[in-house]
Amino acid sequence: MAVTPRVLHVTQPVDGGVGAYVATAAADQARRGWRVAVACPPAGPLAGELAGLGVPCLAWAATRAPGLADAGQAARLARIVREFGPDVVHLHSSKAGLAGRAALRGRVPTLFQPHGWSWLAARGALAPAALGWERLAARWADLVICVGAGEAALARRHGVPAELVVVRNGVDLRRFRPAGPGERAAARAGHGIPEGTPLAVCVGRVTRQKGQDLLLSAWERVAARDGAARLVVVGDGPLLPALRARAVPRVHFAGDVADARPWYVAADVVVLPSRWEGLPFTALEALATGRSLIACGVPGISELVSAGVGAVVAPGDVAALAEALLLRLGSPSLAAAEGSAAVALAGGFDVGRSMDALASCTLGLLGVGTGNGRRCSRSRKTSAERGFDEHCQMP
Repeated sequence: MAVTPRVLHVTQPVDGGVGAYVATAAADQARRGWRVAVACPPAGPLAGELAGLGVPCLAWAATRAPGLADAGQAARLARIVREFGPDVVHLHSSKAGLAGRAALRGRVPTLFQPHGWSWLAARGALAPAALGWERLAARWADLVICVGAGEAALARRHGVPAELVVVRNGVDLRRFRPAGPGERAAARAGHGIPEGTPLAVCVGRVTRQKGQDLLLSAWERVAARDGAARLVVVGDGPLLPALRARAVPRVHFAGDVADARPWYVAADVVVLPSRWEGLPFTALEALATGRSLIACGVPGISELVSAGVGAVVAPGDVAALAEALLLRLGSPSLAAAEGSAAVALAGGFDVGRSMDALASCTLGLLGVGTGNGRRCSRSRKTSAERGFDEHCQMP
């Protein structure tokens, strides 16, 4: 193997958490001196970000939803792989996982990172089909990288016979940091939020997964009992027009923003009402900024949110979500205390350590150590035989 590894990242999502993760990983590996490229749809923010980083973007026209075009997308990806000649292919999210594993079938060392399992997003008859595919395709990935212990546990529970590793998502602790009173006042003034107004903020793509529709139902209850509280929904997505049309009182839709940190700083509490998750970046960013976090108790959330840093409510429980919001919006001291505890918790999720662990796992496929003291050990037993192990540990 060459001293300088060639790594091809493949992704269909070019925005949101997956797009941000791919950009971060590609930039980190390029800084290590690796030959890195990303195959992705050329339209969208990721291609521009990669250009700014000096990372080649190889055009791969792929659609989000599965369908008749999948075979052609897999064939195009196979051509890209042949032309780039990678030592390792790193597949991100469901569509790249489908096309890449179908096209390569283990002929090139392959990492697959689901960023949230495909069967959780599927509905109706597609859900068991997606699970069946993951069980079948597990043989065509040398490692499946889970972004949190909850994601790995789901694979084990559903009988996915993959070699699982856990490399937890990380957050840039220098960028997402607690704000002082002056910065908070400036953030509120910049967004037209009066000082003293209770403010909840939700950041993320406006999709069924992220559950903003559930949040608006909860907010109707909040607005009926707290005449001063405001909710800001930050992000864009397919459900945004329908949510705007609901005209729920004292809800502002900020749309997509280049930097969500000022909204975290302005908030009293951050809310994440997701129906499913991997290990969400928005949650890590909110905690690192020192904000109380209210979230639905889906895998990936339970390892982040506990008593003392916020509240976990049952998925889809609109009444419980409303009560958790009312409690913290009505008690600034409680929200502030939880925010202080959140900062300490977020310290264990530094993005640099996460990228070190990812590099260790990538080089481990090629029999190369990183020399940084973090190892990615592997076992030839399947997860069903041994359960999952958190191989890539971040101390």
